[in-house]
Amino acid sequence: MLMLEVIMALTTQSKEHPYSHVIDSLRDGAIKFFNPQKLNDPRYDKLPLSIRVILEAAIRNCDGFYTKEDDVQNILDWQRQQDKTEVPFSPARVLLQDFTGIPAMVDLAAMRDAVVKHGVDPALVNPKCPTDLIVDHSLQIDFNKCAIQNTPNPGGGDGPNPSQAPSRSTSSRPPSRGGSQCGGQRGPCGKTACNDPPNLPGRPPASVQQIENTPLLCPFHLQPVSETETAVKNQEMELIRNKERLQFFKWCSKAFKNVNVVPPDVGAVHQVNLEYLSRVVQVSDGLIYPDSVVGTDSHTTMINGLGVLGWGVGGIESEAVMLGQPVSLTLPQVVGCKLVGSINPLTTSIDIVLGITKHLRQAGISGRFVEFFGPGVSQLSVPDRTTIANMCPEYNATVSFFPVDHVALKHFKKTNFTQEKLELLESYLKVVNIFRSFEEASEDPQYSEVIEINLSSIVPHVSGPKRPQDRVAVSSMKEDFQSCLNEKVGFKGFHISKEKQELRVPFTHCGQEYQLAHGSVVIAAVISCTNNCNPSVMLTAGLLARKAIEAGLVVKPYIQTSLAPGSGMVTHYLSAGGVLPYFSQLGFEVVGYGCSTCVGNTAPLPEAVVDAIKQGDLVACGVLSGNRHFEGRLCDRVRANYLASPPLVVAYAIAGTVGIDFETEPLGVTSDGREVYLHDIWPSREEVQQTEEDAVISSVFKDLRGRMEKGNNFWNNLECPDSIVFPWDHKSTYIRSPPFFSKLSKDVPAPQSIENAHVLLFLGDKVTTDHISPAGSIARISAAAKYLQSKRLTPREFNSYGARRGNDAVMTRGTFASIKLQNRLIGKPGPKTLHIPSGQTLDVFEAADRYQRDGVPLIILAGKDYGSGNSRDWVAKGPYLLGVRAVIAESFEKLHKNQLVGMGIVPLQFLPGQNASSLELSGKERFSVAFPEQLSPRQQLTVKTSRGASFGVVALFDTDVDLICFQHGGLLRRVARTEIQTSPRSGSDRTRSSPCP
Repeated sequence: MLMLEVIMALTTQSKEHPYSHVIDSLRDGAIKFFNPQKLNDPRYDKLPLSIRVILEAAIRNCDGFYTKEDDVQNILDWQRQQDKTEVPFSPARVLLQDFTGIPAMVDLAAMRDAVVKHGVDPALVNPKCPTDLIVDHSLQIDFNKCAIQNTPNPGGGDGPNPSQAPSRSTSSRPPSRGGSQCGGQRGPCGKTACNDPPNLPGRPPASVQQIENTPLLCPFHLQPVSETETAVKNQEMELIRNKERLQFFKWCSKAFKNVNVVPPDVGAVHQVNLEYLSRVVQVSDGLIYPDSVVGTDSHTTMINGLGVLGWGVGGIESEAVMLGQPVSLTLPQVVGCKLVGSINPLTTSIDIVLGITKHLRQAGISGRFVEFFGPGVSQLSVPDRTTIANMCPEYNATVSFFPVDHVALKHFKKTNFTQEKLELLESYLKVVNIFRSFEEASEDPQYSEVIEINLSSIVPHVSGPKRPQDRVAVSSMKEDFQSCLNEKVGFKGFHISKEKQELRVPFTHCGQEYQLAHGSVVIAAVISCTNNCNPSVMLTAGLLARKAIEAGLVVKPYIQTSLAPGSGMVTHYLSAGGVLPYFSQLGFEVVGYGCSTCVGNTAPLPEAVVDAIKQGDLVACGVLSGNRHFEGRLCDRVRANYLASPPLVVAYAIAGTVGIDFETEPLGVTSDGREVYLHDIWPSREEVQQTEEDAVISSVFKDLRGRMEKGNNFWNNLECPDSIVFPWDHKSTYIRSPPFFSKLSKDVPAPQSIENAHVLLFLGDKVTTDHISPAGSIARISAAAKYLQSKRLTPREFNSYGARRGNDAVMTRGTFASIKLQNRLIGKPGPKTLHIPSGQTLDVFEAADRYQRDGVPLIILAGKDYGSGNSRDWVAKGPYLLGVRAVIAESFEKLHKNQLVGMGIVPLQFLPGQNASSLELSGKERFSVAFPEQLSPRQQLTVKTSRGASFGVVALFDTDVDLICFQHGGLLRRVARTEIQTSPRSGSDRTRSSPCP
């Protein structure tokens, strides 16, 4: 039954939806919604807006089971309940990437097999919550003839693929550094021919039209190379290597309802989520509600910059949401981050992001929500906001939420929103009071605490001259470099004697006389590999270059200049913004797509420059916008190197020295003697943001929509099974039906007590998910390697645990396979344990397998904080398949405790003041735990040992939902059993259940 039908049905039955009285409508009743304003509770307007989103979801999903009326009241009472009370949150959708998505989809496919055995129509098994799966497999480099990392793809669209590799002309303009230079005109050798007509402002040069035919350049030799031998071959290998997984994904896209699969080569998961999947508000079956998401990607938090509440979770949590179970979270403290003041004109978006990140990191806000407010928020573009939200892991916040305001609405107009959708979005958000006007202080909610950041205090910095952590304010750069000359040799010193500090060394380059001094810039490299997520800094540099050309400024021709975009999309938006030719005129031409200057791949400096540096023992400088600049790394003759934003790289290149005070000294002097200062040509934030919205945002969204609609030839031509149940290939080493549903009965079994269990592992404190769940490469001497070798695979064909997450045989063998695992049963680190009956030391999997064949249940003993760290999807599935029935620990990471319950493993906690040592447990005893027929949350149980001792533990079932999940043997079995119990037998005409709201 559709959600709206459920609501309407409840309102006409004796048992109404408990909040049917707050149902409201838009567009003359055509669209319904739950309006928290109609609660007439004064607490609502004081709630942070992120909490209002959680409250709306609780009201809408209040079913008396997962979400109760008490939960709604607790959220309303957030001021008193924060950090104390757990509440459910039902997000609007789930986001999966391929590595973490494949186990979830494999489980659903196996669930279909299980219900078929009971005569149930397998087509009824689908995610209950809309799920997007992005196939953004990472690139493994098999061919690296010239270390090409990114294929240029100017203009976006489909990249090359095995079936249709695009031709690439080699007749376009010559690669850099090979021709001659004339006079003082800036036309770097081989970049722009000296007799070419000048590119006048307002007249696009011919080079702009040649972007599509730019040859792929080797970043080492700056010569054209065969794309077929590098990028296309790497991509072809990836598609072939992952063919089984891709076929399975394509089957999922056709077989399951509520599943949207984004094919390979469309984009990375966080970008696709940000640029295509986000809706801000969802409209489904006549019901409107806020968009929200949980995703299996750490970059999921970026979405909060759009006013969409979302964060990253583990695979098991995402699977639970897919199957209709809400996320359980402790009502968080919400820190209000108040932005005030005006942004310094020379401050870039990267400066702002890093400045805010630094403030929040120092504030100690781990695990909290951050919500931005104050008049300064309106100065941030939406890309700025998403970049700040993406930095959550850097300051340990759960989310950094930016409510929708007029700036966001302006951004949405440039994306995939129609005018009709925009009007509906704005109307709904304003009615439910989830829209902000940051200039109106009267709208400010009450926060747990407020951190105020004055944006005017954030000033541009550079880092150097030898280490990235040595930050220098641009306003202090001249003084700082002078002090570096004076200081003794070290991280900040060169120890140049006073009498030599003013030395000037003349030299001749291309027939012109120049001078070099300490601080002279000889390398200037604009590199965007670390700035792709926010185009504004590259556009600022381009606009600065345009204004410099228009003002008559040049870059001295001996300076080694280069532009190395992180991807072809950067070239595309620089071209779309009309700034690429101005970069070129200053000498910053595209030299290729790959790591270049910051890894030392710099073309040799002119001999005259090298001789001048040697003659004067000069501290020459390099300035780059990359992320590596250690002494001598760029060039052995360049001793001082500074990391700077792209526009500052351009500015220092024009100045020709780092020893300049931009506020008081001119950047350069024109041919007619006019002094031009940096503030004269620095583009305003409004100008940058307007160019970004007009030239970049709309172009990126148009391109992404085109790729989504078109797909690629490999995916379009990929064959997949046409069946409701998946035809498992028993020879496959990537995709395998897991045994989670073996011997699944229709009725719920009585609780099975644990009798005479052996200890599989005896662990200490802070056992992390890295110790438990397999990730990364597969060691050649591991149990997983032995399995793959038995399938006649060579070590080169092992691939990784991530790629093989759809094969339980590999993942179970990789569980507890960490070389750093400290197991007290063997007394040294490693993936081994003691098989107690035989006294043999075995791989963990081999010992568990032997116990299971003998019908012996297993437990794990552990210390404090068991299961801490990042969530992993196999962190509970692996132990379950090893035969672990319970974990007894001093304390559990909350998230991991929930994962264990979700797989039917009992988390048992020692009583306060007790642990394995105080109870004198050796780990070699056998343990028994009896479960009463009627368990209750947090019930105390008794553990008996084979040595006659006993001790108390608390079963960490926090809710009735936890207990029901345990009684069924885990979430997967509960969902399958519910489908069996409630569904008519195969062949009926029953309508499929609707997606969750």
